[in-house]
Amino acid sequence: MLDKFFRLQDHGTSVRTEVLAGFTTFLTMIYIVIVNPAIMGDAGLSVAAVAVATCIAAGVGSILMGVLSNYPLALAPGMGLNAYFTYTVVKGLGVPWETALGCVFVSGFCFLVLTLVGVRQMIVAAIPPSLFAAVAGGIGLFIAFIGLKDAGVIVPNAATAVGLGPLTSPTAALSIFGFLLIAVLQAWRLKAAMLIGILATAAVGWIAGVAHPAPAAYTLTSLSATAFKLNIPGVFQLKGGLGVTIMEIVFVFLFVDLFDNVGTLVAVTKKAGLIDPDSGAIPRLNRILIADSIATMIGAMAGTSTTTSYVESTSGVAAGGRTGLTSVVVGLLFLCTLFVAPLAQVIPTAATAPALVMVGAAMMGALTEIDWEDVTIAVPAFLTVVGTPLTYSIATGLAFGIISYAVLKLVTGKARRKDWLLYLLAVLFVLRFIYLAGG
Repeated sequence: MLDKFFRLQDHGTSVRTEVLAGFTTFLTMIYIVIVNPAIMGDAGLSVAAVAVATCIAAGVGSILMGVLSNYPLALAPGMGLNAYFTYTVVKGLGVPWETALGCVFVSGFCFLVLTLVGVRQMIVAAIPPSLFAAVAGGIGLFIAFIGLKDAGVIVPNAATAVGLGPLTSPTAALSIFGFLLIAVLQAWRLKAAMLIGILATAAVGWIAGVAHPAPAAYTLTSLSATAFKLNIPGVFQLKGGLGVTIMEIVFVFLFVDLFDNVGTLVAVTKKAGLIDPDSGAIPRLNRILIADSIATMIGAMAGTSTTTSYVESTSGVAAGGRTGLTSVVVGLLFLCTLFVAPLAQVIPTAATAPALVMVGAAMMGALTEIDWEDVTIAVPAFLTVVGTPLTYSIATGLAFGIISYAVLKLVTGKARRKDWLLYLLAVLFVLRFIYLAGG
């Protein structure tokens, strides 16, 4: 039955190979069950509840992806978007987390509609690849900065805005140990390097007395602290002097999710040899994007930020995974993890901060795709990369990039009529900055 449904023989694989590939992918991305709740907990959500929501979103999303698209793509709440959710939307703009979850749901719904009507292709064609590579790099720096701040390595400084913290403090020293441990484990190519590093660092912290495991009591009732708490009506009431609008927040969730998926799809399908050799297209692309958008809406209802495809899926492909059965196995493993996920609340910040820095470092690879010799490409990319962490906003970094790209292409005579959507976005971002300055 499995062979027929997933066409295992056609893809030159077997049930055993697909199961092993599923376990491999799961081990490389299970760290999200610990890291995602730690980030979203800063927004006021229950850490235990978000851990459960993370497992639900990853479990259901991965199974849905496997069944609908028959690709070895695993899904989970995305790194970067969870930081945007917490530090920009909730803490920066003052949007209640319930309303922010509503924005995630609306972005998922918009993504689904855009996919069904074909507008997705227009957006992909309008934004140059260099900009979404820059967005990935900017998010990487953003996440790493948050990790270094949580570790106490970077601290506020009245003279220079930020400065080096006391590295001999217990939290900073433990975080540095954790970072080096994860780096070494990854250099040794251990599949569960991130998870092992986080748990080992936490254990050292408990033994040394730097951190004290004190899990709060939880029941099935308390685990539903975030489930179905999203406030969709509140999304359409966002307004005010800060320029908080549904369009801006939903656009960032939608944009980053869209291109995160495109980048991951290219990486995974190339490695698996699943790209059409004649056209270079990815077969069943719409099914992939439909599964992703539905998973985002399910995740929002459960109580977590945008769910997206994970580049860690390439580890499963390297282990032989070629079909959706790999994704289904990943999903089932996440659902099994559901019962121990609330224990994520006992992991100290000093153990999760190194993981954020390592994830940020891994995202820097996208910057190699940028032509740094072409000023019209390099300057917008640079502004996007540095603007994201320095303004604590993915939206602002993206705005810097799109506006500068449009201006440089116009004044150098390289503007193309088919890029009208890009220039429209640039105008809207300029109007946004004018509105913010007036407010």
